[in-house]
Amino acid sequence: MPTSVFQGPLRSNLPKLRNLLFDRVQGSRKRRAPDRVRCALIEDPFPFQFQHLALSNTGGLLCCEAASGRARRHLTVLRLLLHLIFYGFALPSSGHTFMLPLEPHARPALWHSFRMKIWRIPTFGIEHLELTEVPDPQPKRGEVLIKVHAVSLNYRDLMIVLGQYNPRMHLPRIPISDGAGEVVATGEGVTRIRPGDRVAGIFMQNWIDGPADAEKIKGALGGDIDGMLAQYVVLREDGVVRIPEHLSWEEAATLPCAGVTAWNAVVHAGKIKAGDVVVIQGTGGVSIFALQFAKLLGARVLGTSGSDEKLERAHKLGLDAGLNYKVQADWDKWVMQQTGGRGADLVVEVGGAGTFTRSLRAISIGGAVAQIGVLSQSTESVEVPLILHRQVRLRGIYVGSRAHFEEMNRALRLHGLKPVIDQVFSFNQAPEALRRMQAGAHFGKIVISLDR
Repeated sequence: MPTSVFQGPLRSNLPKLRNLLFDRVQGSRKRRAPDRVRCALIEDPFPFQFQHLALSNTGGLLCCEAASGRARRHLTVLRLLLHLIFYGFALPSSGHTFMLPLEPHARPALWHSFRMKIWRIPTFGIEHLELTEVPDPQPKRGEVLIKVHAVSLNYRDLMIVLGQYNPRMHLPRIPISDGAGEVVATGEGVTRIRPGDRVAGIFMQNWIDGPADAEKIKGALGGDIDGMLAQYVVLREDGVVRIPEHLSWEEAATLPCAGVTAWNAVVHAGKIKAGDVVVIQGTGGVSIFALQFAKLLGARVLGTSGSDEKLERAHKLGLDAGLNYKVQADWDKWVMQQTGGRGADLVVEVGGAGTFTRSLRAISIGGAVAQIGVLSQSTESVEVPLILHRQVRLRGIYVGSRAHFEEMNRALRLHGLKPVIDQVFSFNQAPEALRRMQAGAHFGKIVISLDR
């Protein structure tokens, strides 16, 4: 194999190196040669100036060597080149290097890890959120390493940060369940996912398919286990799905909880078909997804909101009729008027105890209430006779399985549907994003981009 030489700063040669090394590694794998890669690189001051960098094939091993007037130091390309050259990993400062002698008899060098940034909850409260650096994780057998590009917020995330979801949660914890990114490395035995795949984590890492059970609903991201508000995360290969190609990182990050929840409510709990009537409450992430999915199925959608401006925006997405509940509180009577006294086939119930009774009053005989949210409380008792007399199909929706996620993605691809994003914050603005969620002023999804 001929030697390829590049002159100048490493950063300016990244595109050439990425393409060249990728071709070399692919060729090495086809010949069943070891796909480990060795590298000797001089630790020059940022941005790593060097005199020359050469790629060559020695004994079935791809070798990368750089030389300068300084003494040589050896860095493993498994970390440096696979991250830096393949995937554009941020160049480290001269104080953070990976040093590993190539010669087996050489004295082991001190291993310094690249460090990534994370947000974590050391104690409950938005004001206590901590931005810190930790060593970036490594994928073990059956796991994938994901460079996170964007995450999105759900009301659950806010409750977790405030300590209202599980006050006994083990801390510290990395919050946020929903995120999307690129697979940059895979552990041994991984077959479903490849480096370069665009993926999102599933909300509950153990719920792959079939009905939920006690074991499947364990392992929820950002709650039971660390979440996605980090530059890199490691997840099991079974716990990710490929995202639709037409979606941006920010759009794809909205899917795992809100998107799957709405899909499960409309398609599986509601079993909605053309001509049915669906009621949505408010204009948050789940409700807007439910509006979009219901319209895809040909349903008529009625909606409530405390803002005329938000209702107008919802009309542009296909909302057939809307009511400001601050003007008319008994929106259940309005639903009955809109349906000629029949009632709705499905109410996507995100309000909780404070709206549950009105949802029962607004439903048709044999209709469904998909109970999702816990946004409000009430001292009123549940009107059980309503459930009996109207033969209500009451279904609690706790997101969904990986199979639900993949099913939803097929629909998104087929129809080119895109999520609705309210506002995008930078990674450093995570507390501000949570405060916007807390204010309840959003329309659609609040997103945090790690690329800003």
